[in-house]
Amino acid sequence: MGLYTKNGRPLQKSGSQVYTQSGKLVGRISGDKVHGPDGRYVGTIDGDRLVYRSTESASISSSVVGSSVAATAQAASVGSAVWGDEPNIPE
Repeated sequence: MGLYTKNGRPLQKSGSQVYTQSGKLVGRISGDKVHGPDGRYVGTIDGDRLVYRSTESASISSSVVGSSVAATAQAASVGSAVWGDEPNIPE
C-alpha cells in the first residue's frame, strides 16, 4: 500500500521512516503520527494518507537521524476527503 499526502502527493515508507518521492527524509512514524527530523509533528496517517491536524500539532517526539533513499517514480493520487490539511513537506 502506498502512502500519499492529503492532496495525493506520493511518499515512500521504509521501515518506520517516511520520505518524499525524491528520497528526502520527512520523518519517523510513531503510532499513527509522523514526526520530522527535528521531532516536530508533521502529520497523522489516516488510511493511506498523511494529513496535518492542528489539534495534534503540539505533539513532539525525539529527533530523527536518517539518510535519504533513492527516488521513486510513483504516480500521484487524487485528493482525499479525510479530515485535516495538506502537511507542509518541502520537496
